[in-house]
Amino acid sequence: MRTVKRTYKAEYRPIADLITYSPMPTRSLDMIDPFLFLNHHGPQKYQPHNNGLPFGPHPHRGMETVTFILDGDIAHKDSGGNKSVIESGGVQWMTAGSGLIHAEVSSDKFKEQGGDLEILQLWVNLPAERKMTAPAYKGIQKDGIPVTTMDDGKVTAQVVSGNLNGTTGAFETLSNVTLSTVFFEAGGIFKTEVPQENNILCYVIKGEIKVNGEIVGPLNLVEYNNDGDQLHIEALSDVTLLFGHAKPFDEPVVARGPFVMNTEEEIEQAYEDYQNGKLGKW
Repeated sequence: MRTVKRTYKAEYRPIADLITYSPMPTRSLDMIDPFLFLNHHGPQKYQPHNNGLPFGPHPHRGMETVTFILDGDIAHKDSGGNKSVIESGGVQWMTAGSGLIHAEVSSDKFKEQGGDLEILQLWVNLPAERKMTAPAYKGIQKDGIPVTTMDDGKVTAQVVSGNLNGTTGAFETLSNVTLSTVFFEAGGIFKTEVPQENNILCYVIKGEIKVNGEIVGPLNLVEYNNDGDQLHIEALSDVTLLFGHAKPFDEPVVARGPFVMNTEEEIEQAYEDYQNGKLGKW
């Protein structure tokens, strides 16, 4: 059974009027290779005639963004010509690769009518050999994401990528990343097998869980030791959990602003390319 190394409380970092918690990176935790960054926006209620999300056009290179829309919506647009509005329960997966510019804002409907909003954004690293892969984007609504249940229906998981207990996820990935959003009824037990070499990402969005006898509350990220291949999580209340795992790359990581590369020189080149319009035009 995997044991817990440490838990980390998300730091409160509001962005304008957007409630935001940052589980990673923090002063205590840099990353869980290859998972680089996680922001938790909301939950909050927007009034009618609001300004929506504040994430206007900005560049990325060398990583992927995975956005989980728990409530509300996101209107995506990028310099590759992709556009979508993904609603509650849907997921966006963007491979920045060699670079592009994108915006993530609220739809006109959400800004006009308001409503509940809760969103997670995760950055996943790309291995050095794939840093400069061609950019790509895909958004999938809730009904396009496979679901698996366990513990007599007390646990339901949206399988976003990889394979969870025999169910294949909605997105194909470049680095064999498994990601799921898991919903528990109180008392539900989640069991799965994870290769011992893989690092686990486990973030409690809502509720309380028990892991190896330790109680972990909401807005906490759990770091596991690589000492077993069996995972066992019990819900002490209704719980929403972000769960994932992947083999670490064990490569240098140099991150500055929206770019994640392997060397300082590559970061400088990314900024130069962006300024020269090589990441696309907006």
